[in-house]
Amino acid sequence: MLISSHLNKYKQTILELPEDKMLSKAELLASDLLMKRSGLLEMYYAPHNEYVNPAAKVVIIGITPGWTQMRIALQAAKAGLKAGLSDEAVCRLAKEAAGFAGTMRTHLIDMLDTLELHRYLGAGSCGDLFQDQHELLHTTSLLRFPVFVAGNNYNGTHPPLLTNPFLNQTALRSLQDELSLMNQPLIIPLGKNVEQVLQQLVADGVLDAGDCLWGFPHPSGANGHRHKQFASHQESMRNKIRALSGK
Repeated sequence: MLISSHLNKYKQTILELPEDKMLSKAELLASDLLMKRSGLLEMYYAPHNEYVNPAAKVVIIGITPGWTQMRIALQAAKAGLKAGLSDEAVCRLAKEAAGFAGTMRTHLIDMLDTLELHRYLGAGSCGDLFQDQHELLHTTSLLRFPVFVAGNNYNGTHPPLLTNPFLNQTALRSLQDELSLMNQPLIIPLGKNVEQVLQQLVADGVLDAGDCLWGFPHPSGANGHRHKQFASHQESMRNKIRALSGK
C-alpha cells in the first residue's frame, strides 16, 4: 500500500530523466526533484519509501536513502511508469530494486544470516527477503525521502538528528505513520543514530522496546567499526531471535 502520494507530482520529471546511462548526482539532485530545504539540508524525492508492506514480519530501518538508492529507485520507477504500472506498483518496484541496494545489502544479509533470522522467518537465507520473499520484509528509513547535506549523503550525525528540529520532527512523524500500519513486526534499527530515535518512541510510549533488535550496526562499508559492533551484540541479538522463534 502507499503511505503517501507524491509520485504523481514527480512523474513527468522521472519520465524525462536520461536513459541508457547511470544517472549522475547532478541529474539526481535537480531542483525539479527538490522537496524541502532547511539550511544546508535538502530533501529530494525518491519513490521507494512511499510503498509500505503492512504484513511484514521484519522491518529494517536506516537513516535516509543515499544517492545510490535514490538513483536505483528513480530508474526503476521510470521503467515502471513507461510500462504503464499503477502508482502503487511503481513504488513497490522501486522499493524492491533500491532497498539498501549495493554492498550495503550484501553486508546486511551476511549479518542477518549469522543471526539466523532466516530460520525464524522460514526462509532459506535472508537474501530471499530481497528476492522472492519480499512479503516478509519492509525496508524503510527514518527520513523517508533522501536527505543530503551540502550535496553529500546525510549520516545522522552532522547535524545531529535528534536535536535538529527539521530532521527530528520529520523522522518521528514518518516512522510513527508506518509502524502504526503493522502488527508488531520485529524492528531492526541500523546503527546507533536510528536506535536513538526508536528509543525516543519507546520513551514516549509509542513503541514497545521488546519489538526491537537492539545493537545491530549500520551495514555501510563506511562504518569501519561494524564488525566489532556486531560481534559485541551478536549473542544477545541471536538469543532475541531464538526467543521469537520459540513463540
